Amino acid sequence: MKKKKISKASRAFYIALSYLSPRWNTKLLFLKKFGRFPDLKNPKTLNEKILKLKLESYGQNEVVRKCADKYRVREYIESCELENCLTKLIAVYDKPSDIDWESLPESFAMKWNFGCGYNIICPSKKDLDIPATVKKLEKWGKEPFWAYFSELQYRNMEQKIIVEEYLGDPDGLPPEDYKFYCFHGKAYCVMLCVGREEGWPKFYFFDRDFNLMRINRDSVNAPEGFSLPKPEGLDEAFAVADRLSKGFPFVRVDLYVTEQGVRFGEMTFTPAAALDNKRLPETDLLFGSMM
Repeated sequence: MKKKKISKASRAFYIALSYLSPRWNTKLLFLKKFGRFPDLKNPKTLNEKILKLKLESYGQNEVVRKCADKYRVREYIESCELENCLTKLIAVYDKPSDIDWESLPESFAMKWNFGCGYNIICPSKKDLDIPATVKKLEKWGKEPFWAYFSELQYRNMEQKIIVEEYLGDPDGLPPEDYKFYCFHGKAYCVMLCVGREEGWPKFYFFDRDFNLMRINRDSVNAPEGFSLPKPEGLDEAFAVADRLSKGFPFVRVDLYVTEQGVRFGEMTFTPAAALDNKRLPETDLLFGSMM
């Protein structure tokens, strides 16, 4: 119990600090994670370069802000002539009390448009506890997500609840989520999570030919000769990620590869809040040099 209270107090401290000084919030979080302050004057790693962009650009960059918004990004996808990759939009609401549950289909995916993790995956509406879901959505809607890590692209975002077509199977398992690391309009590699359903998630990086790249801890620790079959549609997904990432020095493009084709997930400009310590140090430098 004591540990939980300290954690809440610590979180409240960083939230308050974000309102006072996003830069100092960023520096102290980085110090806590890596044991040193970030070099924001002459950044070299991917983490540091993203943090610099976050503090100096993302809050005012309207294209970044649009693409970080899970509702408005649909306009950007259409401007890239990739509307065929958009998941069907069922409904949009301003607040949980507006949701017309009767009109929603039996299965759907619901999420707030800001931040991450604010998702309701509903494979069967008859099994959904609607009052509990509304309570959860209301709680999430009151959270200052941007302030946890001073992710300024989310600040003052007009909040929307969006409901989209359900892409998973009847048991509630989502389709495979492919996370493309893109630099200046080119998807360099893709990260795939394996074993999440079994409770032992591991993250592996693959190149454009789907060969394992030993550039993070799980990939390094994979057995010799480790490989996975290349998914059908992966080449198309790389091409989609290439097109969506044009004009950005870095963005992670998340896509689903389904039987119906490639479907858009989200665009992430600060993955792991740019505090990712699971990459190898040399990989962080490599990725940084690519920016």
